[in-house]
Amino acid sequence: MLKLTDFIIDCPDPMKLAAFYAEVTGREVLDKSDDEWAGIQYGEVELAFQRVDDYRPPRWPGNEHPKQYHLDFEVDEIEPERRRVVELGATPQRDFIGPEGYGWQVYTDPVGHPFCLCRNKGVVWRDDEIVWP
Repeated sequence: MLKLTDFIIDCPDPMKLAAFYAEVTGREVLDKSDDEWAGIQYGEVELAFQRVDDYRPPRWPGNEHPKQYHLDFEVDEIEPERRRVVELGATPQRDFIGPEGYGWQVYTDPVGHPFCLCRNKGVVWRDDEIVWP
């Protein structure tokens, strides 16, 4: 039996990157966090940030240093969230939003990790919860 407990992201400054994702997601950085390991709890899974002294960011969407992971965030509206994550330090990379307003946009966080803001056709938001089609 397997149980996912952590999603770990290498970075040069765990507290700084955890603070970025705490703002993006509206969650708190865990009290046990420090300069070597910081985390944000999502139910039974922790999104964790681990210090790597010789950190080298991926160069995705290029292939020189391809991505090794990415995060998808479903949003109810793309544009307000785009503005918000850019103000927090994200860098837009590519836009895959179709003419109907569905698809995804690729960003990198302040240290180069890729993530996407997604709007999937048929997804309904109820009381801040996602209902998938």
